[in-house]
Amino acid sequence: MSIDCSRLLNVLTSSDQQYDLDKVSRAFEYANEMHKGQFRKSGEEYISHPLAVAEIVASLKLDTDSICAALLHDTVEDRPDKATLDDISSQFGKSVAEIVDGLTKLVAIRFEDKEEEHLENLRKMFLAMSKDIRVIFIKLCDRLHNMRTLASHTDEKQRLIALETMHVYAPVAHRLGMQKIKQELEKLALLYLDPVGYDEVKTNIDIKYGQNRDFLDKAQELIAEKLDEQKIKYSLSGRVKSIYSMYKKMYSKNKDFDEIYDFYAVRILVDDELTCYTVLGIIHETFNSVPGRFKDYISTPKPNMYKSIHTTVIGRSGIPFEVQIRTWEMHEIAEYGLAAHWKYKSNVTAEESISKKLQWIHTLLETEKDSTDNSEDIISSLKIDLFEDEIFVFTPKGDVIDLPAGSTSIDFAYAIHTAVGNKMVGTKINGVIAPIDTVLQTGQIVDILTSSASKGPNRDWLKIVKTSEARNKIRQWYKKEKREENIENAKRDIDRIFRKFGIQYNDEQRDQIVLNVAKKSGVFEVEDYYNAIGYGGVALSKIETKLKNEFDKLIRPIEPEAPPTLAPNIDTDKRIKRKFASEQSVIIESVDNCQVKFAKCCNPLPGDSIIGFITKGFGISIHKYDCKNAIEGLKRPDTKDRWVAASWAKNAADATESCFDAILNVFARDKIGALAEISGALAEMHVGILSINSHAINSNSDVTIISITIRTKNTDHFNSIVSRLKKLDSVVDVTRGSIN
Repeated sequence: MSIDCSRLLNVLTSSDQQYDLDKVSRAFEYANEMHKGQFRKSGEEYISHPLAVAEIVASLKLDTDSICAALLHDTVEDRPDKATLDDISSQFGKSVAEIVDGLTKLVAIRFEDKEEEHLENLRKMFLAMSKDIRVIFIKLCDRLHNMRTLASHTDEKQRLIALETMHVYAPVAHRLGMQKIKQELEKLALLYLDPVGYDEVKTNIDIKYGQNRDFLDKAQELIAEKLDEQKIKYSLSGRVKSIYSMYKKMYSKNKDFDEIYDFYAVRILVDDELTCYTVLGIIHETFNSVPGRFKDYISTPKPNMYKSIHTTVIGRSGIPFEVQIRTWEMHEIAEYGLAAHWKYKSNVTAEESISKKLQWIHTLLETEKDSTDNSEDIISSLKIDLFEDEIFVFTPKGDVIDLPAGSTSIDFAYAIHTAVGNKMVGTKINGVIAPIDTVLQTGQIVDILTSSASKGPNRDWLKIVKTSEARNKIRQWYKKEKREENIENAKRDIDRIFRKFGIQYNDEQRDQIVLNVAKKSGVFEVEDYYNAIGYGGVALSKIETKLKNEFDKLIRPIEPEAPPTLAPNIDTDKRIKRKFASEQSVIIESVDNCQVKFAKCCNPLPGDSIIGFITKGFGISIHKYDCKNAIEGLKRPDTKDRWVAASWAKNAADATESCFDAILNVFARDKIGALAEISGALAEMHVGILSINSHAINSNSDVTIISITIRTKNTDHFNSIVSRLKKLDSVVDVTRGSIN
């Protein structure tokens, strides 16, 4: 059956927006021709995807060019031999071509370093958003349709796409105020990340809603009766809390299902703000309100433009429920966020509002640009600034400043102005002097005390601040004002690292080592790199391994090499020959041209003491020296002569191109979300997962053993993974596993 765009055209025709239907039809025909012969994983014709994306874009009431760009968004990427940006520009206009170009550039490119890849893709997304916000609107619609059709992919692909959706696209949708898309993305991502937890929460919701369906209907009937008495024009609807919202509260806040008060909600839409407050009075007169459960987002909107009144009350049946009161316009913005403003973009005030709402993107890009080498820290900062929950605090003049949850007065000071932060000497919170590291709460009035005699920010503030904006401004001050001090501090810290090696070196050699590392980061003056280390632009902990490698190349060759140590029970009288294994990571003593494999019983890693076993016809099997099979084999008369000394090549432990299999035994608490938390942590560390299986220790234990086969570089890398996992709330312990 051929696919056409009649349904899309009907949607556009029935809309209150004006669309160029001929242009949309031509865009569909062009895309259909470009994608001819292509099919999706599900077996559907590929054109079904851009058509579905265009229909989602149409539901946002975006303009004609956005609809056309949605239809054309994969043409240049998929058919570069036929579709070009110049061709699209000549047929559909420059605006459409620029949007398609922005969407094409969001396609992931390959990097040798996974952290660099993740950072670059985030940066590309923010850059595209800053140039034309329609790019990210369409990208979110594209991701939504991909999530709706994710079932046709492999399990591993489903998990990776769902993780990216949960960690990047859903938070971006939230920041743009597009709650409807955000909630569906979260729901679909959770379905693939933790299907057991998803089903458990959904079952609980269905049971509870089924038991109390009459309650919600009766509450709405009573509210309607009271509003009719006052002759108020309104729209009334009821709903239950979303699956992901329930999951998040149960998992992150450790609440039982029955402890969640806003499970039920009633939404009331009215004509204007004054009527919102009138309705609020009627609700509080009709029901008993729950103390501490009132929020006025009309007088203090969220940064993503969300406006509404929320209040929790107790129904006649003793069941609490939330009431949301807003105008029709507020509701449109709550559902579609910045996309709802797009149709008013010709209005100067609306355009200024959109530009202001996108200022955070420019701040993130500036922060990223000023960092030298610490990609992990940049990603962490981006996550805090973009994805953390917000708080809203006030200046003494009543201006609202929004900050990530956990921010301090120092973050507040730098959010006002760089000079205010640099001259800060104290703070008042609600009129009372308070420590500058006090964590701020929504609704507080913060007054920053400054002095012209201030000597500038304290280095310790870098450990206190929450936002990347504040951290970056502090570093910039030290970069400019304390260059000599930074250089001396960096040299002292590097000397402390080198002294651990117990080998003499001079200042000239140290400078050469640091310069070699600096050049790999694009810095060609050694003192500039020392300065960057000193003011925090480069984290010393992140380059310690690189410094060690350069030290080994430049200094260690001067030292005499110790003779190789052979394993016991090995004939050392024969002439030793050193050969690299085919993997270029293992050296076998006394054997030429050997094929090497790593034993599955112990999964040795660079950094482990190892020994080789000559197999019959399958080369040499490499075991850990303390492997049970190696210990027993060295004792057996019939096999002890087949064990040979082996060692790791000098660069094996640091080789970025090599990865080895290892087994993690994770002892986790048996609760919803444990597996999702663990796999999410591994994904954030860019650790490849080969297999997962789990089982309870026994029927009486609440601890489950999850055995995960991963890809890792060496023992140091493996130990860092273990250390990170041990910090998770759901993890009791982590050990290295084997089949022994």
